[in-house]
Amino acid sequence: MTTGSDAEALSYEQARDELVAIVAKLEVGAVTLEESLELWERGEALAVRCQHILEGARERIAGSHAGDDDARAVDETDETNETNETDE
Repeated sequence: MTTGSDAEALSYEQARDELVAIVAKLEVGAVTLEESLELWERGEALAVRCQHILEGARERIAGSHAGDDDARAVDETDETNETNETDE
């Protein structure tokens, strides 16, 4: 089994798939206590990796929406300025 620290090198899909496999092994209960603890620790590292990637994705989405809002605000300001200029 790989160490928790190398979880940082995994993609979201890789970490998720390994985490699913670990959960399945733990649910069956066919491993020793020591193996269960090792699996649990690895699962924790994988869960942290998945959470970190998801948080990054949320930030990217929020950033892209903020960019959309900024562009709309500029467009609305331009339209308002054009209307004011034609009214004068």
